Amino acid sequence: MTGESWREAAVGIMRTKSIEQSIRDTEEPEFRLSKSLGPLDLTVFGIGVIIGTGLFVLTGEAAAGYAGPAIALSYVVAGLACALAALCYAEFASTVPVAGSAYTFSYAALGEFVAWLIGWDLILEFTLGAATVAKGWSGYFVSVFKGLGITVPPGLYAAEPDSAISHDWLAVLVILGMTVILVIGIKLSSQFNQVITAIKVLVTLFIIGFGVWFIDAANLTPFIPAPAPGEEAYGTALDAYLLPSILGIDTIYGITGIFTGAALVFFAYIGFDIVATTSEEARNPQRDIPIGIFASLGICTVLYILASVVFTGLRPYKELATAAPAATALENTPFPAAQLVVSAAILVGLTVVVMILMLGQSRVAFAMSRDNLLPRGLARVHPSFRTPYRITIITGIVASVLAFFLPLTTLGELVNIGTLSAFVLVSIGVLVLRRTRPDLPRAFRTPLVPAVPIAAASLCLFVMGFLTIGTWIRFLAWMALGVVIYFAYSRGHSRLGREGSSED
Repeated sequence: MTGESWREAAVGIMRTKSIEQSIRDTEEPEFRLSKSLGPLDLTVFGIGVIIGTGLFVLTGEAAAGYAGPAIALSYVVAGLACALAALCYAEFASTVPVAGSAYTFSYAALGEFVAWLIGWDLILEFTLGAATVAKGWSGYFVSVFKGLGITVPPGLYAAEPDSAISHDWLAVLVILGMTVILVIGIKLSSQFNQVITAIKVLVTLFIIGFGVWFIDAANLTPFIPAPAPGEEAYGTALDAYLLPSILGIDTIYGITGIFTGAALVFFAYIGFDIVATTSEEARNPQRDIPIGIFASLGICTVLYILASVVFTGLRPYKELATAAPAATALENTPFPAAQLVVSAAILVGLTVVVMILMLGQSRVAFAMSRDNLLPRGLARVHPSFRTPYRITIITGIVASVLAFFLPLTTLGELVNIGTLSAFVLVSIGVLVLRRTRPDLPRAFRTPLVPAVPIAAASLCLFVMGFLTIGTWIRFLAWMALGVVIYFAYSRGHSRLGREGSSED
């Protein structure tokens, strides 16, 4: 390529989509979504996906293997990172009330190539996340029925979830059920979510209020366990954590364990950014999106800290590395029936998580298709339901296939690194947009700029450093594939690029 060609290519991938154009796109009849969500709907959407796998599964693993009772402090660290990022998300979401979340924000502030990468990243996060949670849902379904004395036929689920062949009809069933609900309409999805989320929050409060009476103070001492060698926890070199490895630290527990625990339980906070993906369907996004983000994040942070103290107070932390740590903790109470209640709540909670992860994926892909970075036909909305039914159905099919064939593996860290990278870009984007568009009306303004965005990006990068080397390699491989697809298809089909060419 000549020097001029390189310059043209560089300009092409850095082109930004104006906020005014993004908002105009939402008014096109063939792509117009139903605006039916209020602040309560948005808050419940956030809580619905936040409380789930993280609290009910990863808390036990992180406490047993890395942080001990100090897992409560891990939730504080992860919550602080999310709170700082949320301040940046709120400014973007209220200023750019368009489907797509971090993808749309990045397109406006950082350019098309960065927007594509973060959209590609979110596709990985939401689709694989939904498939994995559905696989976990299947296991809890069997567990609940077993508690009721009913045996589920082994042919319906993966009797050995870690085996190479792991056919799971129950996981497919829950994904297809959630697909139908999402296609029928966002308001039905919201109403369904409100009912189940209310049950889930009540049961979480029950666990805290009931379990606190049976806490053994000895289980909480020492609150921060002394550092211990980490070789056994790490396993292979790919299982080692990036930043501790660079610094020559090979311990678990102690202060290092708190941050490692934060990197693991960060999965528990994934959800408040889902609120931003639905901003195009909010009745008053400038007011309601910030409310939904901060309310869902604040409520869940308090519940997480209290629940983690109860879990580790009921049972020695090293005994919590089970598939259902909440139920395991409640075994130490004189009421065995509480375990069945908790397992049922987990089953209900994971149902909502599957639905909202699919919702987030469909909205991100919808925005990318509308921009022609993915085939434009995928962005068509249903004439009656006003939902992006094509991309929703495709998401359901892909997630079902993954859940049916793949073994149950821990994808939490891969989801975490994708989410944290999105938070970093959104935080940087606030600084860029403040400089390039200082005149833009902002219903919510991030306070203490540039300090808050810089702190948000720095803390998220720091937490990313406590993810495994293997996670970083898999993430970079997925992103490399995204780069290939962008230059092979998306760059040439980009709606913004074609409009620029026609004007020339």
